[in-house]
Amino acid sequence: MDYKILVVTPPALRDSAILILKSRLMNYATPELQKVARSELTRKNVSAWLENALNLLYPNANFTQLIRQQVVEAAAADLVGYGPIELLLADSEINEIMINGPKLVFIEKNGELYQTDIMFEDNAHLMRIIDRILLPLGRRVDAETPTADARLPDGSRVNVIVPPVAVDGPAVTIRKFPQSRMGIEDLIRLGTVSSYMAKFLEACVVARLNILVTGNTSSGKSTMLNVLSTFIPNLERIVTIEDAVELQLRQRHVVRLETRLPNLDGTGAISTRDLVRNALRMRPDRLIVGEVRGGEALDMLQALNTGHAGSLTTLHANSPRDAIARLETMSMMAGLDLPISAVRKQIASAINLIVHMNRLPDGSRKAIQITEVIGMEGDVVTQMDIYKYVSNGIGPDGKARGELKPTGLRPMFTPRLEQAGFKLGGELFGMGL
Repeated sequence: MDYKILVVTPPALRDSAILILKSRLMNYATPELQKVARSELTRKNVSAWLENALNLLYPNANFTQLIRQQVVEAAAADLVGYGPIELLLADSEINEIMINGPKLVFIEKNGELYQTDIMFEDNAHLMRIIDRILLPLGRRVDAETPTADARLPDGSRVNVIVPPVAVDGPAVTIRKFPQSRMGIEDLIRLGTVSSYMAKFLEACVVARLNILVTGNTSSGKSTMLNVLSTFIPNLERIVTIEDAVELQLRQRHVVRLETRLPNLDGTGAISTRDLVRNALRMRPDRLIVGEVRGGEALDMLQALNTGHAGSLTTLHANSPRDAIARLETMSMMAGLDLPISAVRKQIASAINLIVHMNRLPDGSRKAIQITEVIGMEGDVVTQMDIYKYVSNGIGPDGKARGELKPTGLRPMFTPRLEQAGFKLGGELFGMGL
């Protein structure tokens, strides 16, 4: 079974004669546009200039208005935009764009992977578009520094890796940023969480529990973190720390911090760990870390154990139990000679709840476990599932069958929820059903 081919290129631009026309137009326009001030190279100005150039090059040509428009838009995209992938960026149903060299472009749409008919001319063409993405952010890639993380103006996350590390040509992965912000109602409608889980999670955030969102790549961790942040009261001061800004907080009192890569001479780097330490001096009511992946895990645990309750973060893990093991490993990466038992006590004391996300075989994303971290039993950090996804396999339509069910156990931190004004009935936890 092979990938489905998704045709997104306009019919006119599939014609070789039209492509030659576009190439000639760009060759004619490029030297002239280089004489124009950068501030004047807006998309509107360039499109108007190309329209005039087309009339000068082919004064007697009888092009239809549609062909003229498509040729001018494609040339403008290559000159000042994002080239052929602009068609993909404009499609709100596409979640991810994966460029494997100049001739292979894949997308994820509605949970399915497709190969598109989009192609770049060659490696040089693709590199021009990569540079256009990175240069406004003060970043670049070359043989010396072959990888980079960046974001588009709309917040979409971009990862770039180029030769010699990328053997088959430059590879670009774009995680598109949703234009409309998702709320808890959207997650309930999509089946990511149940209505009972939603009420429970709202209570946990307002009651200032420390919550860890876990899962594998593209499982919905960032979306869940965004939704959980909507429950934070508006009168609290929030400090966010991210590698690339993705969080969309609606609260007014928010300070957003972003890590920084080193300069070409290797200096000037600002790591997540640096920002976590700095954030603790900024009087945060809530600390939100986009993702922990190194020694900053220990700094975060210490912060959570010293009065910064109600904080949120994510990390990659295969299960809530694996998340604890990863936190242990990352804490040891801080370089302090701590016994593992001390680290586990820090984890058991700091983390109250783990929300584990997963991408199912049909592409849907669900919170498959909500697990309470109870404490220590001997040398083991003990956990208890509050909600769990029960799978019933795959249906004839290819969709995953299953239910998000409470386990029938009430969390040990229920008194904290009640102090915050949430008296949750037994039906939320499967009691008496």
